[in-house]
Amino acid sequence: MINGVTTKPLVRHPDERGFFEELIRASDPFFQEGFGQLSHSYMLEGVVKAWHVHKTQVDWWYVMKGTVQVVLYDTRQSSETYNKIQEFVAGEEGEPVIIKIPAGVAHGCKVLKGPADLVYVTSGEYSKTEEGRILYNDPAIGYDWVQGKPITNKNIT
Repeated sequence: MINGVTTKPLVRHPDERGFFEELIRASDPFFQEGFGQLSHSYMLEGVVKAWHVHKTQVDWWYVMKGTVQVVLYDTRQSSETYNKIQEFVAGEEGEPVIIKIPAGVAHGCKVLKGPADLVYVTSGEYSKTEEGRILYNDPAIGYDWVQGKPITNKNIT
């Protein structure tokens, strides 16, 4: 695991009507940084969104629909996991988890089976000065987003 990245396994309670699944409580130690904003990203199959990184903001990601490959890269030079990559498959055919992404950990995703709905909470409200971008094909990271299902340039943000 990348230092500071944690997951919260989810417990699904199914019945004849569907299921109930609790995601986050304000009292969760997992959620100590608190609420800033709730957002939803709808993505088509094959779409790649990478890389985003925040200076101070923490993200909590949950894939509601579809199957998404989540990839994290530690950009924090002072971290014991600096330059390390961590991958998850989340959603319908992946792990039933919330992924906590600390500030300074670059994050991206690829929709393996879509469309996909990613719902995420951030510890702060959106600010241009808070958000950083790294090219999806940055040679310093060296992550191959093209592996598996092919992507096109129109699907990269």
